[in-house]
Amino acid sequence: MTEYTMNERLEDLERRKEEALHAGSERAVQRQHDKGKMLARERIDYLLDPGSFNELDMLVRHRALDSGLEERPYTDGVVTGWGTIDGRKVFLFSQDFTVFGGALGEVFAQKLHKVMDLAQSVGAPMIGLNDGAGARIQEGVVSLDGYGGIFWRNVQSSGVIPQISVVLGPCAGGAVYSPAMTDFIFMVREKSHMFITGPDVVKTVTGEEITLEELGGAQSHSTKSGVATFVAESEEEVLDEVKTLLGYLPANNLELTPMQVSEDDPERLCPELSDIMPDSPNQPYDMKAVIAAVIDDGDFMEYHAAWGANIVCGFARLDGRSVGIVGNQPMVLAGVLDIQAAEKAARFVRTCDAFNIPLVTFVDVPGFLPGVDQEYGGIIRHGAKLLYAYCEATVPRIQVITRKAYGGAYVVMDSKSVGCDLSLAWPTAELAVMGPQGAVEIIHRREIEAAEDPQARRVELVEEYTEKFASPYVAAERGFIDEVIDPATTRLRLIAGLEILATKRVETPQRKHGNVPL
Repeated sequence: MTEYTMNERLEDLERRKEEALHAGSERAVQRQHDKGKMLARERIDYLLDPGSFNELDMLVRHRALDSGLEERPYTDGVVTGWGTIDGRKVFLFSQDFTVFGGALGEVFAQKLHKVMDLAQSVGAPMIGLNDGAGARIQEGVVSLDGYGGIFWRNVQSSGVIPQISVVLGPCAGGAVYSPAMTDFIFMVREKSHMFITGPDVVKTVTGEEITLEELGGAQSHSTKSGVATFVAESEEEVLDEVKTLLGYLPANNLELTPMQVSEDDPERLCPELSDIMPDSPNQPYDMKAVIAAVIDDGDFMEYHAAWGANIVCGFARLDGRSVGIVGNQPMVLAGVLDIQAAEKAARFVRTCDAFNIPLVTFVDVPGFLPGVDQEYGGIIRHGAKLLYAYCEATVPRIQVITRKAYGGAYVVMDSKSVGCDLSLAWPTAELAVMGPQGAVEIIHRREIEAAEDPQARRVELVEEYTEKFASPYVAAERGFIDEVIDPATTRLRLIAGLEILATKRVETPQRKHGNVPL
């Protein structure tokens, strides 16, 4: 038996590690760079704090020796481990397209299972950098079983640790379902693609001709399908956005959100808000301007910015405390709730609630979008998702009614009756079952028809209704809103409210889980 000295053993270890660090062929590496894409390890180095990466399973190799895969490169096509971002620990995997095209086989999947289990047990965010060709065909059903294990772990970690998927290349077939079950999906324009079936299969089955980018690109998924939460122009921008997002999130569901020292005065008034409301109730204004005026330094990380634009959602800070903000957007469809808006906001509210992020809701909603398409598309079911999400949320919740708060849509937008802790209203708030015009047509139809001058009588009745209901004071008299405030004081009132609600505790009923109207 040959005996080796320690130095020889160390040299052997270094040689193996060097092989693992350069597992992909020079040709494959060049192809990746030619596409303007970073390598798996370059992405990790860019994302993590310098020198903080600790790799797991570096010397793993596949054992599918009878599958026709003659090469057995170390890492097996994915780099896994943990490190820190801004000093806070995270776990991650980075698929390596230069090794077997990043395709998933048995030991590849086992590496992912191991790092996902560690992330959940430790209570730290799990980040997936996806750039792979799906299941490794040569390993057959073993690969599919590996995907099942990933999906199961996604669900076990859901609402326990933040799960972030970064799609930096192809993500197709069954592989898309892991990102779909995580909390946030990032994509890069022109470089990221997600689809269940590719353009060739689509053409064969349906006869439709469509490009890869049109079918599964970042533009399609951020505007049409609502699959992509955040989109950026380059890999670097996307990874920077991931770092920004993590700054708003706790490490897990048992921790509070990280506080940051803010130089923005918590007592600062926002006089511009007193002038933002148009004289006519039918004229729009930009709810994002309201949000920007109120939050710390105007820094707002918008969620699904290009999808369901009639509602605005995103992360911000108030006196250094992370908050989730939801607001109807009068600039788009007059701020009505429709299927997309309800789904988007429901998902956002539940995400915030899962991770102890207080919710601030700005309300200017004239109702639900009418129409056959909306009814047949299930607006009742989808609208119920948002209602359910607010009713279920136990985090601190503050409502600010800026203008219209009509009908069922007002109730859904975190009203006092569904558990909001603090309801504030501007003097311009209008709380009613419906708008004055429609209400008068229903209540006084016969009186208007019988009048000598129907149009003049209609105008009088609309004015009377407006005087009585298109103000916050009837609701204030009954305690449905807690206070009518000067818009200029909105920021300081929100900060004071969140401070007092910071110790809020709610006991929820014992049950396996609720039955969300999916």
